[in-house]
Amino acid sequence: MTAHESTETLGNAAANGAQDGAGGESEVLLTTDADGVRTLTFNRPKAYNSLTVELKERLLTALREAAEDDSVRAVVLTGAGKAFCAGQDLKEHVATLRSGTENPLATVAEHYNPIVTALVDLPKPVIAAVNGSAAGAGAALAYACDLRIASSSATFAMAFAGVGLGPDSGASWTLQRLVGAGRAVELMMLGRKVDSEEALRLGLVGEVVPDDELAARSHAVATRLAAGPTRAYAKIKSTVARAAECSLAEALAAEEAAQTELGGTADHREAVEAFVEKRRPQFTGK
Repeated sequence: MTAHESTETLGNAAANGAQDGAGGESEVLLTTDADGVRTLTFNRPKAYNSLTVELKERLLTALREAAEDDSVRAVVLTGAGKAFCAGQDLKEHVATLRSGTENPLATVAEHYNPIVTALVDLPKPVIAAVNGSAAGAGAALAYACDLRIASSSATFAMAFAGVGLGPDSGASWTLQRLVGAGRAVELMMLGRKVDSEEALRLGLVGEVVPDDELAARSHAVATRLAAGPTRAYAKIKSTVARAAECSLAEALAAEEAAQTELGGTADHREAVEAFVEKRRPQFTGK
């Protein structure tokens, strides 16, 4: 399937999803494969793709499957309709609070923590294609991805304080690494909405494109990554994450170990041979 065909398919899927009711979709998470890229689309458009237990469980399973599937070499995370993800489904949460359960926030340990861990540890590049609103846990999921491309109508909001809660879904860890600790605290405490241009200035996203170009651009970037040295990308993710919280000596040791491992890969040998032969390398992800 070509990039054009893939984005056309995704557009149709989003349009079809948008016709469904907030709780009536047959599939709350859509999966599309093309060009080595697996696109995961939140599909509760009338509920702004807010996160129910069902959607969280489906997402966690899908991320784990993508990690294990050798045919998947990059992942795109996006939303159907006019929103990326509005965060926790508050109707479901209110029902949990009213039920008198001992720990109404058990979903943090059961769902959000494993999902963010799966995103950060996924040994393949993950792109958040942010279309419209990303709020609370929805914004945090975008921050946990490796790259973020936003549509011009995209917005971001750390909505936790507005409902009397602190951050979850890894936002305390990811957001300050993107914008600095001071700015992260400001965004969390004030909970103000950040539009796409400010998000670009702050470093929340790497690129902003017109709304109608988001799917094509995100797929193009993902396709480029899918054709690259997958194991090297995995080591880039892990060494950068480690270096953010360790000493220089420990970071150097981690880099050395990564280079030693990568030096024996087929992709490294192919890249060196291609350089000598003055041709483009053909990476296999091995």
